[in-house]
Amino acid sequence: MDRREIAALLAYIGRLDSRTIRTDQGEARDQLAQWHELIGDVPMITPHGWDARVAARQHIRTSPYQIMPADIVRPWESYRHDRLARHTDPTPCADPDDQAAWTAELVGTRRAVAAGIAQPAQARAITSGRNGVDPRLKARLREIGSCIPPAAREALAPYRPARAAREVTIAQGLPDALSVRCEWCKAQPGEPCRRRRIGPDANVRITTPRATPHPGRLDLATAQQPDHTQGSARA
Repeated sequence: MDRREIAALLAYIGRLDSRTIRTDQGEARDQLAQWHELIGDVPMITPHGWDARVAARQHIRTSPYQIMPADIVRPWESYRHDRLARHTDPTPCADPDDQAAWTAELVGTRRAVAAGIAQPAQARAITSGRNGVDPRLKARLREIGSCIPPAAREALAPYRPARAAREVTIAQGLPDALSVRCEWCKAQPGEPCRRRRIGPDANVRITTPRATPHPGRLDLATAQQPDHTQGSARA
């Protein structure tokens, strides 16, 4: 606030609490200089929710003590901290290789948010459930078939053989063994079958994922798709 804004704020406060009124010209000048020194960096009003008059009126309503500059500064600092706590730095538009420009844009965005000039940029929450996915994303996934590019899928295939085998099976129109629970190793739907190693004491020592499902699991998946089986037999 500049001196004119602080003078207007003091006049507003004086209408609500006469104890702050200074009738002597010298005292009024000293009061204005004191308040300007202490709250000169606090804005009178911002586009997003801050108003020094609201903070002053709230203090006068709830406190029996005469208002002081600190009673304006404290709500302002709380306002700043709350906005920064809700802010997630968006990716700057500057060139990442230009460290100075990248940092300057980040700092500028944070200062604008803290000063109430810009709204906090919040990270989008992860949604789940039947209605949680954006319809545009659903349409895009139907168009491309998967969120993983084909080249990346091929590159990952050696590192996740069970998933790769399942994708090949589904692409060929065969029953998906991982869609059912395995009665042999108790793997849940979506999980690969596991190979158990039995120790000399007949207890399971270790289990490792199998690249292919157990035959009984595949038979169970086939049995749950009679239409597919009959279609294959006719073919």
